[in-house]
Amino acid sequence: MPGLLRGVARTAVVAGTATAVSNRVSRRQAGRWAQQEEQQAAAAAPPPPPPAPAAAPADDMTAKIDQLKQLSTLKEQGVLTEEEFAEQKRRLLG
Repeated sequence: MPGLLRGVARTAVVAGTATAVSNRVSRRQAGRWAQQEEQQAAAAAPPPPPPAPAAAPADDMTAKIDQLKQLSTLKEQGVLTEEEFAEQKRRLLG
């Protein structure tokens, strides 16, 4: 009987240790994957659209309004930050 208890105790210790190690490895790997996804998301952000070429004065104002609407939509979607939106707006109107 003592040999049997010793074998069961040893098995329990080995299984507990294996579970703890497995959980720790899983947490570390999940953290690494999260960092990689963040880096890829930051690198994959598209650049802001270039301003349109100049047109006739009446068409120019309409074109600027359309571009401002597009920039606003991109900002609302999260493609542009507040600073990028302000910079593009300044270029467009300035």
